Amino acid sequence: ATAMAATRQLSRFWEWGKNIVCVGRNYADHAKEMRSPVLSEPVLFLKPSTAYAPEGSPILMPAYTCNLHHELELGVVMGKRCRAVPETMAMDYVAGYALCLDMTARDVQDECKKKGLPWTLAKSFTASCPVSAFVSKEKIPDPHKLKLWLKVNGELRQEGETSSMIFSIPYIISYVSKIITLEEGDIILTGTPKGVGPVKENDEIQAGIHGVVSMTFKVERSEY
Repeated sequence: ATAMAATRQLSRFWEWGKNIVCVGRNYADHAKEMRSPVLSEPVLFLKPSTAYAPEGSPILMPAYTCNLHHELELGVVMGKRCRAVPETMAMDYVAGYALCLDMTARDVQDECKKKGLPWTLAKSFTASCPVSAFVSKEKIPDPHKLKLWLKVNGELRQEGETSSMIFSIPYIISYVSKIITLEEGDIILTGTPKGVGPVKENDEIQAGIHGVVSMTFKVERSEY
């Protein structure tokens, strides 16, 4: 039993957490740059748990894409199981946060959109969810007052404030938990601000939550 407890530390949620639930189009400026309408309810999609890439491992660019984009997102890590949780209680179920990248094969996504197909190939490939160290809830009193930034090879590409989210974190948790039962170690990616763009093989991506956490990843070409 102790071995099991030891493997399930929230600080290493990516080793055992099951669900990665992503919210699309949660910043109006990103919806605009993608020429997408701003929605009245969140768009959800999933990544498998094998999409996690903790710091120290590379981001893998699938062989089937020529246009891999970075999307910088605040991830909300769940601390206990919840189903249809009311918005007013949603934050009680949060254990902490992590910075994540929702790596997206943009050319593949554009094709999927044209054909009305799901985005799995564009969003759910191995190592498509780079993740920072875990940040406990105590260190972030208000997740809607954070500044996110991302640089590629030292050049600033994305900068955004979580105060510009369309749907708040309690709303998102409540909404998602009505559809998908959330469990300890699951993460919700809360959308990306504007400035998404391409990376290529051997690029270095640095990203951070201002004053809280930062991370660095190298992009490698996958054999598959």
